[in-house]
Amino acid sequence: MSFIEVLDKGYVRLVNHMGADLTVVNAARVSYAKESTELSDKDIRLIRFLAREGHTSPFRHVMLQYEIYAPLMVARQWWKYVVGSAHYEGTGDSLEAWNESSRRYITEEPAFYIPASGEWRSQPAHSKQGSGELLPTEQGHKLTAELREYIEEGIRKYEAALNDGVCAEQARLFLPAYGMYVRWYWTASLQSICHFLNQRLEHDAQKEIQEYAKAILELSKPLYPVSLDELVGSH
Repeated sequence: MSFIEVLDKGYVRLVNHMGADLTVVNAARVSYAKESTELSDKDIRLIRFLAREGHTSPFRHVMLQYEIYAPLMVARQWWKYVVGSAHYEGTGDSLEAWNESSRRYITEEPAFYIPASGEWRSQPAHSKQGSGELLPTEQGHKLTAELREYIEEGIRKYEAALNDGVCAEQARLFLPAYGMYVRWYWTASLQSICHFLNQRLEHDAQKEIQEYAKAILELSKPLYPVSLDELVGSH
């Protein structure tokens, strides 16, 4: 499996990957000039030790690449992991790469995330962020209809601006931003991915990005079962 649908129109696709659990083991043992050719119980114990003790550099020798299609509000939360990866991983250069489609260059039909009537959530009772319980379906019907109407009006104005000769990079200002789907490639080390998963699989993470994190985990775990069990745990 290399493709998982997320939300109403989104998806995560595993494009490429490099390395295996054995890569982590051999990266850790290279200073002793030793190399394993098959993953043994001893190798698994070494991975557990590395994860438990925070010796994470061997996990940076494994890389994965995904194509992601998600609402802008998800993409901008995700982006901070790329910005912060150089500091988090303790290296001079980031071990992550991010290339995103731009409406400066493309004018494909815009797509938007529109929650269904039973998916709108209330404000949390004791926090300024996150969400609480689901709102009544009747209220959700009204919110979904209003959001759809707002998006349709923005698309009409966007298309009218293009027809009037406005450049794409300015015409896009008429499009409602946060719910608009964007597409990007994300390439990251296994350590970076697990850091992302440990934070975005938590129950208090925004639900929409939780769904993407679940897809990342489901696509990645068959490739690195031991490392992900140790670095991500019970999620």
